[in-house]
Amino acid sequence: MTEYQVLARKYRPQTFKDVLGQDAIVATLKNAIKSNRLHHAYLFSGSRGTGKTTLARIFAKALNCQNPTADLEPCNQCASCREITLGNSLDVIEIDGASNRGIEDIRQINETVGYATSSGKYKIYIIDEVHMLTKEAFNALLKTLEEPPEKVKFFFATTEVHKVLPTILSRCQRFNLNRISSELIVQKLKMIAEQAGVEADEEALRLVANMADGGLRDAESLFDQVLAFTNQKIDAETIASILGVMTKDIFFSLDASAKAGDIAQGFVIADRVFSNGKDIVHFVQDLTEHYRTLLLIRLSGKDAPFLALSVADRTAYEASAKLYTPEQLLTILDFLIEAEQQIRFSPSQRIALEALLMRILRIHQRIPVDVLVKRLAELEQQVGGGYPSDAAPQLEKKNLTPPPNSSQVTVKETPPPQPLKKTSLTEDPTPTAADLQVSLKKAVPQPPPTPKPTASAAPAVPLTPIDPAKQSKYDTLLHFAAVELEGKIQRKSSINQ
Repeated sequence: MTEYQVLARKYRPQTFKDVLGQDAIVATLKNAIKSNRLHHAYLFSGSRGTGKTTLARIFAKALNCQNPTADLEPCNQCASCREITLGNSLDVIEIDGASNRGIEDIRQINETVGYATSSGKYKIYIIDEVHMLTKEAFNALLKTLEEPPEKVKFFFATTEVHKVLPTILSRCQRFNLNRISSELIVQKLKMIAEQAGVEADEEALRLVANMADGGLRDAESLFDQVLAFTNQKIDAETIASILGVMTKDIFFSLDASAKAGDIAQGFVIADRVFSNGKDIVHFVQDLTEHYRTLLLIRLSGKDAPFLALSVADRTAYEASAKLYTPEQLLTILDFLIEAEQQIRFSPSQRIALEALLMRILRIHQRIPVDVLVKRLAELEQQVGGGYPSDAAPQLEKKNLTPPPNSSQVTVKETPPPQPLKKTSLTEDPTPTAADLQVSLKKAVPQPPPTPKPTASAAPAVPLTPIDPAKQSKYDTLLHFAAVELEGKIQRKSSINQ
């Protein structure tokens, strides 16, 4: 009985043309082989499952292939290609940087690097997760890496390139692998499903691709789990039940409930997520991606090229995006980003999720800040009294006063404040605190006196006296100002002395 081989290994690319989403890097490597401009060290960096080690192996096979194709692809039929594929080649040595990270391991490489090749053209060292090497091991590798023997090449692969020493980076040609798009992952999964004889909906495959987060290996491992569950038709509900995710229908129902003001729907959704044993943090991440997609469609339209959605999903998202304004979507995203950190450390994740859903469902009842400021300004004008807001500036400008029989207070032009007279440091104008209080009271405008009634004029309406609380504020202000000024004058006097 043949041993079962997992999908990630069974469908691992064996030629350059099988590598997905890295066209620029593939073209650069093939041109280097064609023009014989080969560097002695290459560094492949990127997120997990994007093909770093795979690309290094294919490059090694292409360099040592005995019968390369016309387009510089490895034949995968010669002895060298088969040995590299099986991992038992004497000329292509793969080293795990996490297990062989010490200076002794690097010393062994330095001692054997000068040996001749067994049958291939080049002797190639592939060090995976090279960032795990110690600083001493990196330094021991520097001299050999900079000036290796003519037929020796180094291929490094890492997911955390920032941990690699700059002295190592400066000696390598660096290639940053892209995350693989959801469209390419869906195409690969569709091909795997066809070869396995399983019918799978595109929505189900897209759900797997979204969970992979740009890693083809992750998507193949998830799809392998789905195939182990059933060999019948695979739909989105099946994927959701197996992988522990929520379908998009629950997100669209949340949008409709928010527009209708159905706040109780938040408890229903939270109970559904909690009862089905879903990961609440992962649910919040999916919800964040949902509202991010709504904002993108609201701003750029449903035909934006960077949206990895099917035609049906684009239509559904466009309908939900019309239920929100861009400001509301931005506010919801702020809620979600803040809540994701709080839920991780919350003593009750269910209550935290319910509170988050309540805030989202009440988004249509929130008054925008600009509308609130406008309403406050209008309310201030209504309760302010006196002349209308458009009449007061005209009276001040023309220095006009109302008729004697008017109930309004005379409006006079306020003279500009006079600048303080500068004194030299030798002068000693040291007034007392009482003098300062008197001068400050003169500077503060006092309420106009009550006009006396005359026989020819109608009696004026008496002015409202100043509120004692406000008068107390004025007295306190004058007191502290006098103390502050007195302190400044005393400091100036001490400087003169």
